[in-house]
Amino acid sequence: MADHRNDPVVVIGMGRFGSALALELAARGTEVLAIDHRPKTVQALAGRLTQIAVADATDLAALRELGVENFYRAVVAIGGDLEASILATSLLVELDVEDIWAKAVTQQHKRILERIGAHHIVLPEHDMGERVAHLVSGRMLDYVEVDEDFALVKTRPPKDIVGVPLGRTRLRSKHGVTVVCVKATGEPFTYATVDTVLQYGDIIVVAGPIAKVERFVENL
Repeated sequence: MADHRNDPVVVIGMGRFGSALALELAARGTEVLAIDHRPKTVQALAGRLTQIAVADATDLAALRELGVENFYRAVVAIGGDLEASILATSLLVELDVEDIWAKAVTQQHKRILERIGAHHIVLPEHDMGERVAHLVSGRMLDYVEVDEDFALVKTRPPKDIVGVPLGRTRLRSKHGVTVVCVKATGEPFTYATVDTVLQYGDIIVVAGPIAKVERFVENL
């Protein structure tokens, strides 16, 4: 299987999400072709992105002229104009771009993008709102949903597993979660093992099904 991690990326739509994405990719050494239909927006970013073009991404001829069909990956970062988002995504499918990412603003928008052929859908506002809700309402220090029903949570260890080797806590059989790494005060994170003994003040990363992770943290 070919490794496309370092391949150039097309980013369509230079709003807050698209511009932040394009700039971060460029900072990481990935070649980016940024596209937006607004000349002022393109002009403002021209000094920060080496390849940026004023073009209508809902126009197949314009995308062909920019050579978009030669890219393996593309991101449709258009959020405010749903019609433009859907049209641009459908044109990328028509151009046989193999790895299409698209931003959605609603669940209905997400379903449409999936149906027309986008391979990955992100809902930045929804995902961030969900993450912050977990942090505000509970004892989580951080929360990352890695699948529809699986999450990683950063938290403090409950008192019933402090001072006991993890292998003797029966954490997985009792709660359905696993401590994957631990950070002692003043130390970097390290992998947790069956012999790891947690102390008060440690920070742990717990992995497991979302409902079980939430229940584990709520019962701390």
